[in-house]
Amino acid sequence: MVSLKPTNIKLPSLNGGDAHQSPVDGNKTPKTPQDEAIAFFSGESDGKPVQVWELALENDGGPGEGKDYIRLPPPVRPYVLRFSIRPGTNVTRNGVLKSDFPMDGGVFQRGDWKERRLPTDLSKPITIDLPISAPGAFCYYIEYDGATPSSPRITGRKGYFNVDPIITLPERTLFFPSSNNSKNNNQSPLNDESAGAILPKSSNVTLDGLIILSVLAKWMGKSNEWEKHFEEASRRGYNMLHWAPLQQRGFSGSPYSIKDQLSYDQAILVDNKVKDGGFAEIDKVVKHAKEKYGLGSVTDVVLNHMAYDSPWLEQHPEAGYSPQNTPHLAPAVELEDAILSLSSNLSSLGLPSTLNSEQDLQQLIPAMRKAIDDAKLWEYYVFDVRSSVSEVGSSLLQGKPQPKSWRGSNLSGNQSVSQLAEVIKNEVGMIDNYKAYSSRYCSTVQPAIAAGFVQAAYPNESPENQAQKWGEILDVLNVDLYSECNDDVNAAIDGIVGRLRFTRLEDGGPKLGAINEERPLVEKYFTRLPANKTTSKHSKASLALANNGWMWGADPLKNFAEYPSKAYIRRQVIVWDDCVKLRYGNSKEDNPWLWDHMIKYTELLASTFDGFRLDNCHSTPLHLGVAVIDAGRRINPNLYIMAELFTGSSEMDLKFVRELGINSLVREAYNGHDVKNFADLLWRFGLGKPVGSMDAACLSSNDELSPPFGKGANRPCVVTPLQGSVPHAVFYDLTHDNQSPFDKRTAEDALSTGALVTFSRAALGSNKGFDDLYPKLLDLVTDNRLYEVSDPKKENGIGKVKRVLNHLHTQMMEQGFTEGHVHEEGQYIMIHRVHPITHKGYMLIAHCAFKGFQGRGWIKPIKLSRTNISYLFGAGVSTDFSQWKSDAKTHKGIPSKLEEIPEPQITKSQDNDGQYSEINIPDRFEPGSIMVFSTSMDEISPDLDAKIQSGAYEAFSDLDLVDLNTILHRADGEERDATGGDGVYTIPNYGTLVYCGLEGWMHPLREIMEKNDLGHPLCAHLREGTWAMDYVLNRLEKQTGDLPRLSKPHKWLSERFNLIKETCPAFMRPKYFALVIYEAYKASRRAVVEQCSEFISSGHSFTHDLALCSVQMYGLVKSASINPSKPVPSLAAGLPHFAAGWARCWGRDVFISLRGLFLTTGNFPAARDHILSFGSTLKHGLIPNLLDSTRNPRYNCRDGPWWFCQNIQDYTKMCPNGQALLNDKVKRRFPLDDTWVEWDHPRAYESESSVAELVQEILQRHAEGIEFREYNAGDNLDMDMRDEGFNQKIYVDWETGIIFGGNRYNCGTWMDKMGSSDKAGNKGLPATPRDGAPVEITGLLKSTLTWVDGLAKQGKWPAKGVKATIKGETKLVTYKEWADLIQKSFEKCYYVPSDPAEDVNYDINPGMVNRRGIYKDVYGTPKDREWSDYQLRCNYTLPMIVAPELFTPEKAIGALQIADANLRGPLGFKTLDPSDSQYRGDYDNSNDGHDQAIAKGWNYHQGPEWGFPTGWFLMAYLKFDRIAGEGKKDPTRTMHYISNILQKHAEHITKDPWRGLPELTNSNGSYCYDSCNTQAWSASTILDVLEEMHKIGKEIKQ
Repeated sequence: MVSLKPTNIKLPSLNGGDAHQSPVDGNKTPKTPQDEAIAFFSGESDGKPVQVWELALENDGGPGEGKDYIRLPPPVRPYVLRFSIRPGTNVTRNGVLKSDFPMDGGVFQRGDWKERRLPTDLSKPITIDLPISAPGAFCYYIEYDGATPSSPRITGRKGYFNVDPIITLPERTLFFPSSNNSKNNNQSPLNDESAGAILPKSSNVTLDGLIILSVLAKWMGKSNEWEKHFEEASRRGYNMLHWAPLQQRGFSGSPYSIKDQLSYDQAILVDNKVKDGGFAEIDKVVKHAKEKYGLGSVTDVVLNHMAYDSPWLEQHPEAGYSPQNTPHLAPAVELEDAILSLSSNLSSLGLPSTLNSEQDLQQLIPAMRKAIDDAKLWEYYVFDVRSSVSEVGSSLLQGKPQPKSWRGSNLSGNQSVSQLAEVIKNEVGMIDNYKAYSSRYCSTVQPAIAAGFVQAAYPNESPENQAQKWGEILDVLNVDLYSECNDDVNAAIDGIVGRLRFTRLEDGGPKLGAINEERPLVEKYFTRLPANKTTSKHSKASLALANNGWMWGADPLKNFAEYPSKAYIRRQVIVWDDCVKLRYGNSKEDNPWLWDHMIKYTELLASTFDGFRLDNCHSTPLHLGVAVIDAGRRINPNLYIMAELFTGSSEMDLKFVRELGINSLVREAYNGHDVKNFADLLWRFGLGKPVGSMDAACLSSNDELSPPFGKGANRPCVVTPLQGSVPHAVFYDLTHDNQSPFDKRTAEDALSTGALVTFSRAALGSNKGFDDLYPKLLDLVTDNRLYEVSDPKKENGIGKVKRVLNHLHTQMMEQGFTEGHVHEEGQYIMIHRVHPITHKGYMLIAHCAFKGFQGRGWIKPIKLSRTNISYLFGAGVSTDFSQWKSDAKTHKGIPSKLEEIPEPQITKSQDNDGQYSEINIPDRFEPGSIMVFSTSMDEISPDLDAKIQSGAYEAFSDLDLVDLNTILHRADGEERDATGGDGVYTIPNYGTLVYCGLEGWMHPLREIMEKNDLGHPLCAHLREGTWAMDYVLNRLEKQTGDLPRLSKPHKWLSERFNLIKETCPAFMRPKYFALVIYEAYKASRRAVVEQCSEFISSGHSFTHDLALCSVQMYGLVKSASINPSKPVPSLAAGLPHFAAGWARCWGRDVFISLRGLFLTTGNFPAARDHILSFGSTLKHGLIPNLLDSTRNPRYNCRDGPWWFCQNIQDYTKMCPNGQALLNDKVKRRFPLDDTWVEWDHPRAYESESSVAELVQEILQRHAEGIEFREYNAGDNLDMDMRDEGFNQKIYVDWETGIIFGGNRYNCGTWMDKMGSSDKAGNKGLPATPRDGAPVEITGLLKSTLTWVDGLAKQGKWPAKGVKATIKGETKLVTYKEWADLIQKSFEKCYYVPSDPAEDVNYDINPGMVNRRGIYKDVYGTPKDREWSDYQLRCNYTLPMIVAPELFTPEKAIGALQIADANLRGPLGFKTLDPSDSQYRGDYDNSNDGHDQAIAKGWNYHQGPEWGFPTGWFLMAYLKFDRIAGEGKKDPTRTMHYISNILQKHAEHITKDPWRGLPELTNSNGSYCYDSCNTQAWSASTILDVLEEMHKIGKEIKQ
């Protein structure tokens, strides 16, 4: 046996270097494929865009659904895999991306995890870029810190990415040059001998471009006879040969039963005495096939078994499974021995040795049962009762051995024998070798233990009786074991009988004939190694080796030869009795020789062949497959791996593919059992993408790539999101080991099926028997005839057609015909392949030839809209099996005749969609016939995609934010106000969009583009007509009068929509509509971001989304102008409920929202406009809650003026030269004496004040006290309010400096729900009057006083303080004095101490306290409702932001932690403590019941979770946790905590059609129907948080 290492092949060095590399300096690392990426990206840019594939990871750092496997293209030019993660997720806590990809260069080493630290700036997008230039299979995961400093590091979920190999083959001349994809000179392509010629230059071929022909070398003769086979395969368009194993075969003759993995089959070698095992000879001929004929090579790698007669097994029987190393196989060996012995004695027993009937078979069963019974297999199962009783008796009577005291389960002394048997069975460790089946009577209990047990079980019995009782217990245990043995034996007999019936009687079986020693009753499950000098060194038990096979429905991850599987004893394996199953164990340490041997075998093959086919992959242990493939790829990094994998589960297939790094899975067209099922297979494995796909074209975006290694040039790039991958298919028309078309369908079907497969977007596979129309499946084992090679002038079978179609397939795949359409109708299947850019295509019409199909069949004419069709060729085949004769030396196909089909009738006409072409199927078009056409959508420009995408930025960049509000958003009410009636668009069978602008269309389009869902109702609507395009244009055209800058984007959109209307067939409209809308959307979004602050423009996508909310809410709505005499844009409180008219613009909402939406984003002009407009309406020292364009403002909010002052303060600090605002003059809507006049009255606007004077007036009026009755009080103003509620009174308590106000019947803060249910009795009663001193007003007052005091000290304020009457004396109170009063009294008045012992230090009524360690919601509520002061609500977090000096940090963080634990919901903050008796968490404004607490939504602020207080809380937490909490030691933990909370908000805004944050949710984040879907202040306060984090992040960096 030759087993020497071939001399002409250099094996890998120990350091893993490439065997093909030249010797290098030992001090230098050889250059590897990944080193090329480092060199590429570290150098100068060539100006060409780099492809960036972006994989967005989930919040836990793992891949999203369907994305745990990513397949990437061959890195012919280096590209980038980008991992992107939302900032602030848990994984950003000191996160590290780990991957075994050699990201720093060098060679790949499985388990060698390289690292990239995640960026720590939580305000920026978090991305990790991996430059890719090396193929292979790689894993990644993220490791990050736990939730607390003491928590262990967390390892995230793993994901996998496989990079396709770079396959290089010689180029060939084309059948259909790209400049003209129609036929030339009227010559049929079937007769074109010039095409397909091998050219003297190489090109890269994608996996889809591979066309693989399976061949058996033993049917080709010796290697010097192979050239004619190469010529034929190349001529027929194949570019890869799949070689069944070429190694030395075992006695059976099967190529898959390998006798010696380290030498080639002597039958195929010219020189079979060569010492290198024939490696040089085969290597040379394989390379010749590639260089001269363009044929790459793939060979089978057989890992799971070797030939039963391999000398290797005699030397190393440990390589197999035997009773020696797998003891539970022992009874299976004995059972088989018994049946084999019977096989030789049938005649002597008077039994039939030849089975002619079922009766004959039944006669054998009793004999088989007796033979097995005689083997006494039950002894492997049961306890030896007699022996054990004797041993236990010795222990009990003689103390040999001494009984061990029972320390197990409690024994009562009166249990039954059965109960005691159960105790023994369930007592861990009591029974040795229980159900091990490893030897006769292997199940035992140590005598000392058994003796102690029966002593405890029968304490009053004599030792003799105790021993007897032990025997009774064992008898009970043995009952189940005897039954188990009988069950296994019965299963074995059933299995034997079933196989005998199939192999000896059934028509579909092999009918093996007489039963004798050579062909016994059973196929051998075990190989008995011969007794010789070599095997004498091994134990007898090691010489019976389990043969391999397969099992129906088996779990591929479970080895059926290993314990506890009973597959061998129960005879459940469909066995290959010429192959011994190999035993690899769990690692190399379990079987060193076998691992080394098979790795060497793999490496030798990898040095010759371009790829491997993993035979029987589903039975290959995963860890072995990984090691073997890694070994092969160390030799050839571009090794292509295809696999035969039949797990029965797509999930299991995926596991093998991603973890082993399989490139293609073998799939087969002949698994289709009817036309529809066949079409489904073509669609699943060969469609590619549907025609008109929009995912890549629409979702890809241009960007700039920073150098991944920190040096080198920036480069332009195209970023494309990854949506996950499915395993790639190598789609065979028919594999080499399955029934022929003649057997399964008809011989004629080979043409139609073979043609349809070539139109698949997949690697293709076939075999010579399919092309040559062999009538039967050839026996790979016993058949030794040779292939017949065709004359090029007269191809056998369908070879002439396959030649054209195979070449066409590779051409389509390499030229980018990635889109397809599969149509099945009756007996026909049509496939149309289209290039997504040029819109040229090829179409195949095939008439399938399943059994029973005759004649033309019925099919409608094939109609293609706005598409020109040219006929290329067609053919049909007829066969005559009666003329076929088997040849003793040569494989022969069924005699056949190939006939060309004349050009069919192709007509052109017009319909509503424009011109169309129609193919009429000829009257004579027999089953099996095909026609091939070229198609072109000539009206569509090849650069239509580029035209659509061009100029978008220029068209939209000049728009201001008000223009962009119209372009992007506009809810129904806003649009109707602007256009006089036109609202949002309704898509049939889908519903109404939420916005009129681009954002409205983007919600359905995002889902369509991401999933490529061309069946979506919007796509159907677009195919039916162009109404959606008209709507987009018409609405803009109508508004160019008010917003003239809209004319430019209108023109841009109009040009593109006209192009689509004029040139695109209906089925292409969805793609191009999506492309136009998305390009416009991206340009508009960019225009918004570019007009925003640095905080926004440098932020991540969530920041941008929130910034878009500021545009969403700010638009020109004439009915809600903030100027009564002209249209001026205004800020909506929320959408859709507050879209237009008096309900749009609310004072409180504006000034809670203004900082986040306008100041953090940099929209200072809008902020100033709103400040001046509301300032003009100052009256009674208040600003209005409802503005109503300043015409009819309503003054019923006590907090409004303080939010107004706070925003002025924020403006002066955040806006460049912001203090100039204080000097701006404001015309006063009302006379200074508070007289009500109409907006156009002469006294209106007669006075003027500066902004500073307005603030001073607010302070002064409050210091004096405010008391008035609302103008126009009564039902006209508020039909729900009681009369007392219109009376407003506000005053200062000069003992504390705190402002008080309100009464039981009005509600002057944001918690302003007025009851309206007569039925329930809450009409006229506010649910939350908060009369007294609401905590947020006190904080805002203190903030204003501190700010004004600072300006006054600088001489920048028009006053020193306020005049107040205190204890009857009028005096000047300076701002500092007033502020100091509040500072001194705040915690005394508001804090509820954690320790009751501290109550004496605070203004506390202990009887009212429900929860401690918090701040009161209100101070000074009248005594009849004093309990409301102590309710835990969200409002005390606001003063912590604007006046943090009021709080003791330790008390503040404690109160915040309580709020966090009890009030925080997924998106919002509960407005009341769930433990409060008044808590009602679900708001329903339509409730008209009798429950006062919830009728007509009275519980609006009594539990539902409001969005904007979340921002208050997070701002406060951000401050105080870094002062007194966990963040004191590590501020980044605070940042991470807050960022993690915001993940829900980021997720919501990306998925919600309104693209905003809701006003409120019901309990635990559930949807609230009555809430605004997007609310100004909800987005605003989160922007405040992000801006603060942005600033802190900068400080940390510095």
